[in-house]
Amino acid sequence: MTLNEYQALAQRTSNTCTPSDKIENGLLGLFGEGGECADIYKKYMFQEHELDLKDLAKELGDVLWYVAELATGLGMRLEYIASMNIEKLKNRYPEGFDPEKSIHRKD
Repeated sequence: MTLNEYQALAQRTSNTCTPSDKIENGLLGLFGEGGECADIYKKYMFQEHELDLKDLAKELGDVLWYVAELATGLGMRLEYIASMNIEKLKNRYPEGFDPEKSIHRKD
């Protein structure tokens, strides 16, 4: 499945209609689902729970759903956003990640 196919399939379960509603739902959902991912890890780090990778992956899937919702609200395809991000990273770190370049990064 491509990112664009995922985005289209994810929209089948969206109950928002307007771009602004999709943007708001996407943004707020990212915070909620990201918090659920963090909570799973917090319980592992500080409450002696096993790190449940399957649960973490399920929550990550929910994060992806909200990314798709937000992208749709922006009127952009996920593959375009992914390509833009890779180009930004290539420009920032042409030889791969370098801590020194990260510390002294030019914005």
